[in-house]
Amino acid sequence: MYRRIRDLREDMDLSQKQVAKALLITQQAYSHYELGTRDIPTDILIKMADFFGTTTDYLLNRTNIK
Repeated sequence: MYRRIRDLREDMDLSQKQVAKALLITQQAYSHYELGTRDIPTDILIKMADFFGTTTDYLLNRTNIK
């Protein structure tokens, strides 16, 4: 799951700081989510899916359909 989130960010040529700002979280918190050192809260997961234009199921590796 965490690799998928990083890949989506990199595909959009965005920095962690840019994504964190859009999600209204700190860059450090976002970094922990990408590294898998912290679980992603449901509300942030939903915001991430909306931001990346995908589904929470895709972010959670429950499907390969974006």
